[in-house]
Amino acid sequence: MHVVAAVLRDARGRILLARRTAGRDLAGAWEFPGGKVEPGETALQALDRELHEELGIRVLGAEPLVAVPQAYPSKRIVLDVYSVTAFEGTPRGRERQALAWTPPEKLRDYPMPPADRPVVAALTSPARYLISPEPEEPAAWLGKLEKALKGGIRRVQLRARGLPARTLADLAMDARTRCHAAGAELLVNGEPGLAADLGLGLHLRSDQLMALQARPLPAGQLVGASCHDADELAQAERLGLDFAVLGPVRATESHPGATPLGWDRFAALREAVSLPIYALGGMRSADVATARRHGGQGVAGIRAFWPR
Repeated sequence: MHVVAAVLRDARGRILLARRTAGRDLAGAWEFPGGKVEPGETALQALDRELHEELGIRVLGAEPLVAVPQAYPSKRIVLDVYSVTAFEGTPRGRERQALAWTPPEKLRDYPMPPADRPVVAALTSPARYLISPEPEEPAAWLGKLEKALKGGIRRVQLRARGLPARTLADLAMDARTRCHAAGAELLVNGEPGLAADLGLGLHLRSDQLMALQARPLPAGQLVGASCHDADELAQAERLGLDFAVLGPVRATESHPGATPLGWDRFAALREAVSLPIYALGGMRSADVATARRHGGQGVAGIRAFWPR
């Protein structure tokens, strides 16, 4: 089923949510307004019709945000979401549905259908996830981190498996200072104790992920994980993690023996969970739009985002 939905903003930057009415699937949940694409309609025609029927407005301009494939017990959908850049009229609940204008940072507080969770992430979280190379010399590494932050990176994974514990802690504290100054998020790879001590996010290796029985950090401290298949994604969702990285989508020099997933398989794995998912493996900034068309949060990588 092809479904369209709209991200509508008011003059204060708040985003409109509509509550599903009684008698519908997932009644009482909040969602981005929209509905099914009818035979013979384009997605934008359906968006305009649905918003007129539901809210009494007309769409004057819209841009693609993300298309989320999602499997439900009785159906499979693609939620095709557009950011509405201009509209005519004043939104009102023409079907007696409750409406709420919500600041972006409050969207996660609303119970939503599974397909809407990746939409919230696309609106509120970075589209690029930098995985750092191993730090050979901390001062030079920090200098390159600053360049990456100046280039717009806002989510960083510190991966340093070869450093002594004290050196890693010092580096993480210095990196935290730089990331916080830039408004960026910092996660450490594979070190839950260090993440807890320093108030940082944590990125789990797949073996760590599969060995856990509960989320390793409280809500409010980011936890992501590296995933390669459906079982690992399902475990990440069971634990209530914030996002996953899935790959390799393309063949890479760093993993020459790995069979790439390709975009179709990426989308097929994505639809079984509601997690935000980054595509990994041969990714560049230009691939964000492709990842979004297949339900991804964006792209993750080392070479494309780490300054040379």
